[in-house]
Order: sequence, then structure tokens, then C-alpha cells
Amino acid sequence: MARDYAFAGWHQLAVFGAGREPAGWRHGDPDKPQVVLLPGVYEHWSFLRPLGDALHAAGHRVVVVHGMRANRRPIAETAARVAKALARSAPPPAGRVIVAHSKGGLIGKHVLIDDEGAALGVRGVVAICTPFAGARRARLFGDPSIRALLPSDETIVMLGDAASVNARIVSVFGTFDPHVPDGSALEGATNVQVPVAGHFRVLAAPETLEAVHEGIALLTQDPTRSDAVDLAEPSGPASPQ
Repeated sequence: MARDYAFAGWHQLAVFGAGREPAGWRHGDPDKPQVVLLPGVYEHWSFLRPLGDALHAAGHRVVVVHGMRANRRPIAETAARVAKALARSAPPPAGRVIVAHSKGGLIGKHVLIDDEGAALGVRGVVAICTPFAGARRARLFGDPSIRALLPSDETIVMLGDAASVNARIVSVFGTFDPHVPDGSALEGATNVQVPVAGHFRVLAAPETLEAVHEGIALLTQDPTRSDAVDLAEPSGPASPQ
């Protein structure tokens, strides 16, 4: 756990002088979906910069939603902000995929639910270490932005009941997550476990990056093609955390 927090602390320092995302991220292969990065609670967009750099290097256009600050606002409010930001431009022909960490995955699922007409062009969400069933350890904190992740929270319950969009989610998680001890596996989603423990260090694992790449391909592929990606069968809870 110490190594996990050391990793988080080091990457939080990236917020100082981060400014805006690299201008080059806006350019890429038009045949690849645009990637929208959503960080977790108390995380600035720059926390996910290594992931954004890797996805851009692979040809994706990468965007971030400004104005989220440390992502402490309620999930529904932030999802509305994300939708408003995406609506400012027409969705690219290849669509968009949200790549998110922790609370960001809950925001991404909320966007999927709200975007019933697919006006935003969001094809799906690749969520890393997301507490889809809530995080019971949130009760140990007095901060409302953390306690909003309790399993009994109204928004968490609503998101759990909204299973119709789960097939458009790829949930990536490690062997053990101290922040989400009950696991991130989601019924009906594609669940992928990578051989790394932690809530933060998972982000830097090569296996995670590979799972994200394959998750994006899975969510945006043409099902009629013979070379379709098969990450894992949509399923219920994966192997024990």
C-alpha cells in the first residue's frame, strides 16, 4: 500500500505547472476514436497524463474536460459538465471512448445513461479501478465528496440499477485494490484483471495500457469483421480480488 500511495503522491505533483493538455493531443488518426480522459476524485487531469501520452502515441486524439478541478463535485453534476463540454463539437466519425480512473468511471457510466440518443458519440467507457458498487471504506471519511461513493448513496444505487449500458463498459482492475476492496467487476461488462495490486500503481502497468488499448478496440469494432477483438466475455464478477 505504501508503494501505491507513493505513486499517487508523485503523480499528484504533476498538477503544479501542468496548465492545459499538450496541443498535440488534439491531432491523430481520424479512423481511431477520440479518447476523453476522466480522472478520479482529488485527481487533476494531469494525473492521467502518462496514459494520455501513450494513447496519443498510438494514434488517438486525446481530450480532457477543463473545469473539473480536483473532481470533488457530485457525479451527476460532473457528468452533465462532461456532456456539455463534449456537445460543443460534433462527435468524430470514429466516435469517442471515455477512459477513466476510479470515480471517473462512474461519471463515464452516468454520461452513457444520459446520452440516450447517442448525440455525443460516446461508444463506451474503459474504467480503471472504478467502484461500480460503491466503496464501503468511504464511511471512514468525513469529506462529502468521498462519502458520496458509499454503496448506499442514491447515485451509486441508481448507477448500479442501470444495467442496460454495462455491455458498453470495459472494467480493468488489479489483483487487490485497497480503496475498492469489494472489487470493480461489473455484471454484464467486460471485466479484465491485470496482475498488479493497488489503486494507483495499476495505471502505470504495461498490462493495464494493453487492456485499455484492447478495450477501446472492443468498444468501437465492427462486429461483422472476422478480426474482432475478444478481450473477455461480458460477465459477472471476475476472479476474487
